[in-house]
Amino acid sequence: MELVVQVKLLPSPAQAAALQATLRACNRAAGHVARVAFESGTRDRNGLQKLVYAEIKAEFGLSAQPAVRVVKKVVDSYAALAAQAKAGILGPPMCKRFRAATGRPVAFRPQAAQPFDDRCLSWQTDARTVSIWTVAGRMKGLCYTGAAGQLKTLADHRKGESDLVQRGRAWFLVATCEVPEPEVYEPVDWVGVDRGIVNLATTSDGGNHNGRRLSRYRRWHSRKRAELQARKTRSARRRAARRARKEHRHATHVNHKISKEIVSVAQRTGRGVAVEELDGIRDRVRLRRDQRGMLCSWPFHQLGRHLQYKARRAGVPFLEVDAAYTSQCCPRCRHTDRANRPTREHFHCRRCGLAGPADHVAGVNVRNRARSAWVFVTMPVPAPA
Repeated sequence: MELVVQVKLLPSPAQAAALQATLRACNRAAGHVARVAFESGTRDRNGLQKLVYAEIKAEFGLSAQPAVRVVKKVVDSYAALAAQAKAGILGPPMCKRFRAATGRPVAFRPQAAQPFDDRCLSWQTDARTVSIWTVAGRMKGLCYTGAAGQLKTLADHRKGESDLVQRGRAWFLVATCEVPEPEVYEPVDWVGVDRGIVNLATTSDGGNHNGRRLSRYRRWHSRKRAELQARKTRSARRRAARRARKEHRHATHVNHKISKEIVSVAQRTGRGVAVEELDGIRDRVRLRRDQRGMLCSWPFHQLGRHLQYKARRAGVPFLEVDAAYTSQCCPRCRHTDRANRPTREHFHCRRCGLAGPADHVAGVNVRNRARSAWVFVTMPVPAPA
């Protein structure tokens, strides 16, 4: 499986200036290549490279391999845009957002990340240094640091490109690592996980990860961003963007902790992890205006992806099951009725009288559906007659 490892670079002021000049030159060249691709309609890598290769080397001061990486970066950007348009993420073809995204060349910020391959970036993991190409020449002995686990993963499994990223005054390298997956074991049972807003994750074992603190943290940041946006100044917009990034990092950290705990419990007990399939839930539900911000900032998808990749890395079985009526169905008598859930917190079956926390009941239903689904997943396919 593919993982990314982020390490922090420790450049001197002169080295930081060279890195910044490199990013700006690469992104100016990428903007020029994007305009040529838009005007000529050329989207394939070889055809676009024939048109712009010599020009971007001469005008923007790029060497051979960085010029190739710039062309590939532009081709990937147009491919991602086409995929978003095909999937309907940009809306229907006649809407304003779709026309704004597809009716002009792709733009690149001066500090946008730039990919480097092994020809223009080499790692010395024992010394914790890198040698990287810049517009000022090859920069050797550039030190980096990071968490011990990530440094070990980087040294053992790094493969492919690495991206140079600038965030404020800090510099990072994001490297791709190919980590071998252990064989998935046969689960003795399942841990059902119900995801929500009030309770971020509730397991069929009764474990509950409350989202009250995260919701309060988000509301506080939302008020601060509103105050900054009311000022309508450039510095206020920059501070609002920093707050948004800080909030995103905090939510990601919370999801990492929750998913790590759930997967470790499943691995220790020999069980699998099952979650509800919630794709498209924002399009299916209709909420009041004051609830839309909360739903759109709900990081349920990220929590599901964290659970999935941590389970794969640990060899734990992972399943997504149908989410329909998991909070309204009685796990004992299978009676399904909206009246079974009189309030958000409580479940009470109208037929057999089973009662309990609604999110815990939903987690038990997810576990039961995973038991049935796993039988069909592992069932051998009959040979054709």
